Amino acid sequence: MSFKRGFIFSLIAIGSTAIAFVSGYYIHATQNPGLERFPILDQAYRILLNHALEEPPSPPTLEYGMIQGMIQAYGDPYTIFVEPAQHELESNSLAGKFGGIGVDLSRDQNGHLVLFPIPNSPAEKAGILEGDRLIAVEALEISPETPLETVQAGIRGPEGEAVRLVIAHPPDFEPVEIRIKRESIPLPSVTWHLDPDRPQLGVIQINVITASTPNEIQEAVDDLQARGGTHFVLDLRDNGGGLLSTGVETARLFLREGMIIQQQYRGQGVESFNVEEPGPLADIPLAVLVNHGTASAAEIIAGALQAQQRARLVGSPTFGKYTIQLVFDLKDGSSLHVTAGRWWIPELNPTGDGAGLRPDVPIAEEEINLDSALAAASEMLLGGQ
Repeated sequence: MSFKRGFIFSLIAIGSTAIAFVSGYYIHATQNPGLERFPILDQAYRILLNHALEEPPSPPTLEYGMIQGMIQAYGDPYTIFVEPAQHELESNSLAGKFGGIGVDLSRDQNGHLVLFPIPNSPAEKAGILEGDRLIAVEALEISPETPLETVQAGIRGPEGEAVRLVIAHPPDFEPVEIRIKRESIPLPSVTWHLDPDRPQLGVIQINVITASTPNEIQEAVDDLQARGGTHFVLDLRDNGGGLLSTGVETARLFLREGMIIQQQYRGQGVESFNVEEPGPLADIPLAVLVNHGTASAAEIIAGALQAQQRARLVGSPTFGKYTIQLVFDLKDGSSLHVTAGRWWIPELNPTGDGAGLRPDVPIAEEEINLDSALAAASEMLLGGQ
């Protein structure tokens, strides 16, 4: 899974059936008298209950429908409700690691879940082989209709605790029960390489902004320099963001001084985030690749470097997402992401009006790929070298 452009959009599927919304609201209202000020909704629920052909869905479905309908009426695309399995995966990704067994999942042509253990992982050491079929996780019996994120969330859990799996080896596929102790599994947010055609050019791709991103970038630069890299490209294309605070910390790596962003929550004063001391990467030659999928915390990095004239942007205009979401964990493991504030870069966008960053070296969106972007960045950084 990836938190690139899909990080902004993948969770905004909040449509729900009318009966789920009104029924869920009714159940919630019986436990919360303060919500009884919606009598028409109560009346509509009673009509459905007494006259609809089908029985209402289960209580969790009703309550989720109520929440989703309420958010849909609220009308903010970034205020969203995330069900438990997806919330756990999202939290793992932003933390940069999770408690798991080190196995990839894939569906075969018949919809069965097939396992592929990572080398030297707990899964491989426990005897899971490539092509094994996953039958069950704890009490969850797996069918072709079982959502993949539900299975992933079931396999993951606290480090050091064991998880029960039922697997089946091909070709007989006889079920076998196995228990595997979870270990800390890293989720790298950064990948890097030297450009084959320009070996002095190090390319650092940031896929999502997580708690571990600044340390990973430092590791990437150290490794690339040790292998001959002298000039660097920070690839933020299709990076949908992540942790705002980490976006600020990442920008500080490359800056000597100046303001990074300002932000403001409802009813509060403006808060400024500045460079406190020269960053360890403040002197490396740098260009930044962006496109329309560059958003949120990724725009903080790109915008701060552009505003301080630290690095030039190459690509197409960015998405323009300047809102801040607070994440509230709910009792059942789901979460509510609520737009609570706004950030902006004073030199570039003092009104925070949603306009994306404008590249210094523009490339049409439909023409952007790694080759074209690197060619433009290389010409800027290396000239004729």
